[in-house]
Amino acid sequence: MDCVTKFRETYRRDPEGLSFCPYRVCPLGAHVDHQLGKVTGFAIDKGIHIAYSPKQNGVIELSSLQFPKRAQWHVRAVPEEKQDDWADYLRGATKELAAVYPLRTGLSGVIEGSLPIGGLSSSAAVTISFMKALCTVNGIHLEDRDLILMAKAAENNYVGVSCGKLDQSCEVYSKKDHLLYLDTLDDTFELIPTSPDMKPYAIAIFFSGVERTLAGSKFNMRVDECRSAAYALKAYSGMEYGKFNETYLRDIPRDVFERYKDRLPDNWRKRAEHCFNEIDRVERGAEAWRKGDIEEYGRLCFESGRSSIEVWETGSPELKKIYDIMTRTEGIYGGRFSGAGFKGCCMALIDPASKDSIFRKVEEEYLSAFPDLKGHYASFLCHSADGVTI
Repeated sequence: MDCVTKFRETYRRDPEGLSFCPYRVCPLGAHVDHQLGKVTGFAIDKGIHIAYSPKQNGVIELSSLQFPKRAQWHVRAVPEEKQDDWADYLRGATKELAAVYPLRTGLSGVIEGSLPIGGLSSSAAVTISFMKALCTVNGIHLEDRDLILMAKAAENNYVGVSCGKLDQSCEVYSKKDHLLYLDTLDDTFELIPTSPDMKPYAIAIFFSGVERTLAGSKFNMRVDECRSAAYALKAYSGMEYGKFNETYLRDIPRDVFERYKDRLPDNWRKRAEHCFNEIDRVERGAEAWRKGDIEEYGRLCFESGRSSIEVWETGSPELKKIYDIMTRTEGIYGGRFSGAGFKGCCMALIDPASKDSIFRKVEEEYLSAFPDLKGHYASFLCHSADGVTI
């Protein structure tokens, strides 16, 4: 493993630990976790590794194989403001952990990501992998739910991304050969096993070759549009309402939305419509998975992707092209953007027997449309995996 080799080269000794957090895909449940909706997802067998050893002086010293410059801070002296570099997620994680537990031990670490950045929640994966390592060297045991909430808080409070719990939950709770079905309203979840009657499937990742920055994108704007819609619907219907930042579309009954939706500004109505319909797709998708009907689950994934483009109104030209190609490719059950949908990648559930023809067709058509991305575009075959391990 490259991070272990780099650690040995840098510190002239073996690392004492290796933390791994998988990336995630969310075939159904797009853009609803921040509205306390229902989601489905998998962890995949690619992710973030951190080779590390404790530092008794409390200093955290990290380097990444994906980014230049080493980052350094003390467990009890995290900069109050983000530094606008790759390590901000980890500074935020240190700050969240230190607010609850007395941290004394730092760590030296080398970080390695096994896929290009964009769309697979590498930010949540690196945060969770790091937090697990930092807890280990400090003798702290975090329950899964606390790990999820602290990793989410690091993104919300320090980095400034208004994300929900989807990414962190998939990367912690997931189990190989199971679909995670999670209700982010109350954090109840079910791990639905793959039916023995289900047709064979694998997870394909198609990288557009365009990276994305979530905090600087329209992601936070979409979250605010959802909250604005929910706030207005409460006012129109006479429901009790409080703080704007504590208002969610999940608070609104579907019949209230249908009754008052025409009063909403067009953008707010569209965002709410996507959320209500996506939660319905998740419920139907979970039932299809229980029955072993991957074709129906895949059809719903394509429907979700179309709603992301037409109703949620995201998708770079590159991702829209990949999505379009996928809908016309034999052997793909279904797929959509992975992540926020502004840049990054698409994911698809595919028949593994058709892998070569699928990968060939998607690459040829995509690079025909975007020849400048040759050498940047990439495709990978993945499988479901267990959540974070140390």
